[in-house]
Amino acid sequence: MDKLRQMFAKKDAGDGPGYEPVSDERMPLALEDDRHSGYASSLMEGELEDDVDAAPFSWFEYSIFVLIGVAMLWAWNMFMAAAPYFQMRFSEDPSILAIFQSTIISVSTCTNLAAMLVLTNIQYSASYPFRINTALIINVIIFSLLTASTSIFLNVYADVYLLFLVVMVAGSAWACGLIQNGAFAYAASFGRPEYTQAIMAGQGIAGVLPPLAQMVTVLVFPPPPPPGANTIDPRAAAPNYEAVAAAGTSAFYYFMTAVVISVAALVAFQPLMRRHDRIVENRMAQALSESLASIEDAERAARKVVSLKTLFFKLHWVALSVFICFVVTMFFPVFTPKVLSVRTDGGASAPAILQPPAFIPLAFFFWNLGDLLGRITTMLPVPEVLQRRPVLLFAFGIARLLFLPLYFLCNVGGRGAVVNSDLFYLLLVQLPFGLSSGWLSSTAMMTAGEWVEDGEREAAGGFMGLCLVAGLAVGSFLSFTVASI
Repeated sequence: MDKLRQMFAKKDAGDGPGYEPVSDERMPLALEDDRHSGYASSLMEGELEDDVDAAPFSWFEYSIFVLIGVAMLWAWNMFMAAAPYFQMRFSEDPSILAIFQSTIISVSTCTNLAAMLVLTNIQYSASYPFRINTALIINVIIFSLLTASTSIFLNVYADVYLLFLVVMVAGSAWACGLIQNGAFAYAASFGRPEYTQAIMAGQGIAGVLPPLAQMVTVLVFPPPPPPGANTIDPRAAAPNYEAVAAAGTSAFYYFMTAVVISVAALVAFQPLMRRHDRIVENRMAQALSESLASIEDAERAARKVVSLKTLFFKLHWVALSVFICFVVTMFFPVFTPKVLSVRTDGGASAPAILQPPAFIPLAFFFWNLGDLLGRITTMLPVPEVLQRRPVLLFAFGIARLLFLPLYFLCNVGGRGAVVNSDLFYLLLVQLPFGLSSGWLSSTAMMTAGEWVEDGEREAAGGFMGLCLVAGLAVGSFLSFTVASI
């Protein structure tokens, strides 16, 4: 960072502070080359050089941030992967069945956005460890209730269960806002972009494992035949108790895994908090140790309160890239539960993996596998042209809209496919769509911390999380346009 300031000081002497926003075409290639290529090569060697302001790199800390990233999005992906179970719960009410997925998405993203708006504007007095711990405790409670719901009150009406589910989604989304704001800001305070990448990689893992867990549980504990086989009478006032109970056996296990993941992240975070306290002590010892009463006071003294307008001015292209990335991405959770295998169309003759209860999680798995691979590829150097012109990241985000028409070539709603191939859907639609999302979001998030001052890193991390959630919220509302296909 000292190098960077010197470079800009020479270039802008007499014109104000030595800083350039990320959108400026004069972005120094030396910094980006050092950050990406140096990061990639040294990461493979197992060690990283420390700059003056950054904490020493630690694989232990990196692993904890990965686990926090897993916990951050595990709840969200559980709601997405549980789509076949929710379809069973709502099968007697076609109107709810048609919109429940978009309803879950919209409630989740709007609550998450509200939380992020509130939390991003509370910077100086923010206790990021408290936010992370609180979020994990909330998730433990929420998913304990969801786990219990797979065994009790199975004969409630669809609208009652929808109300319960909306409350659970809202609580989980508020927790997600807490942990997103807290974790990205906390990672940024270490001064190591690798830790932000660790969170993004953990989010990718959280996308891959839930549908994989659901596939396994569905295959081990097969659900009852679909509603068309008369296990659930569509004319009944409430779903068949035995059918829902059988479907809930697999749901019990993957809701329970969300509880286990949240508890594991909560336990693992405690040593990271102690490590961060030591870092703050070392940074502030000489200048502030006599005048400040606590580590928290020292941390706040080094923290700058930055307005959202200022942060957007400095980070607008990377912020817009994250925003548009997730606007486009939010269409995939609506399309995916509606696309069936071309070999089954809901029939009982196809292999179990191609039946909707397993094929839908399989499709989620391929999308999230691509997302994870995209996040991992950010360990490699970024192309030079993107280093010079970050506006191209935004243009790439816009270009991802081209994936959406590809879904209409697949077997949407069992009405037949233009391209009669499950491999086309899984390998040429889901996988690359996820790959592009993971790479773009991670690249933009990692870039942000490099273009603000040291004391602004926490605020920048929270701001980028806000842009991410804003993209999710806008995308969730736009997804209603395809909810009835």
